[in-house]
Amino acid sequence: MAKSASFLFEVRPLSASVKAKPVRSVKSASAAMRPVPAFSIESLQKNTYVMGPPKAQKQRYMIQPKATSFRMYYERGDLPIKMEYLTGGDKIAWTVDIDKLDYGLYLPLFFDGLSETRHPYKTYARQGVQDLLSHGGDKIYPVIPQLIIPIKNALNTRNVEVMCVTLKIIQQLVMSSDLIGPALVPFYRQLLPMFNAYKVKNINSGDAIDYGQKNNMNVGDLIDETLQVLERHGGEDAFINIKYMVPTYESCYLN
Repeated sequence: MAKSASFLFEVRPLSASVKAKPVRSVKSASAAMRPVPAFSIESLQKNTYVMGPPKAQKQRYMIQPKATSFRMYYERGDLPIKMEYLTGGDKIAWTVDIDKLDYGLYLPLFFDGLSETRHPYKTYARQGVQDLLSHGGDKIYPVIPQLIIPIKNALNTRNVEVMCVTLKIIQQLVMSSDLIGPALVPFYRQLLPMFNAYKVKNINSGDAIDYGQKNNMNVGDLIDETLQVLERHGGEDAFINIKYMVPTYESCYLN
C-alpha cells in the first residue's frame, strides 16, 4: 500500500528589501479629481469633474445697522409732533404751525425716517412727510439734494412695505411742485437702480382674488406708476435718463 506524501511549509518573514505596494483607495482617487467649470475646454480633460451651479442666495432684508437720525431726534423730544389716538386710527398732530417750520432741517429728517419699520417711528415719519409735502410748496425745491440719500436708503432696505411707501412719497414729491420733476433728473442714477431690480416683481395670484390690491402695495405696479410720473413731470430729458437706468421701461406717451 502506497504511503501518502507529506509536505512541510516554512513561513518566513517578509524581508526589508521587499516593499509592499501601496493600495490606492477609491476615495483617494476621487479626491485627486480636479474641479473645473461647466461648458469649458477643461471639462474634457481627464481626472476632472464639472462643478455644479452655485446655490441661490436667500433674499435678505437689510436690518438697520444703527438708529436713524429721525429716531434720535424723536427720542430726545426735538420734533414738534405728538400722537393723537383717535377711533379711526392714530394720527400725528403738530405742536407748531407747519408753515413756520424750517424745511431745510425737518424735511430731510422726516425723509430719513422712511427707513423705519417699527411703531411709532414709522407712523410719525410717514405722516409727517405727507403733511410737509402737502404744505411745502416752493420751500421743497431748495431741499431736493438733501432728500436723495434718505430716499436711496429707504429703497435699499428691500423691505416691500418700506419700498411701497417710499414710491408713493416720491410720486407726491414730484407732483408737489412743477420745479421738482426736472430737479430730480440728475439724481436718477442714485434712485433708479432699485426700480430696475424690482420692476418685474408683481403678485401672480392666478385665478384667485387679491383682496389687498385696495392698499396699492404691489411693488411692480407702483414702480411703473412712479416712472410714468417722473417722465410726465421731468421734462424733455426725463425719458432718455429713465431708459438708461431701466432699459425695459416704455414711454407712457407712446402707449
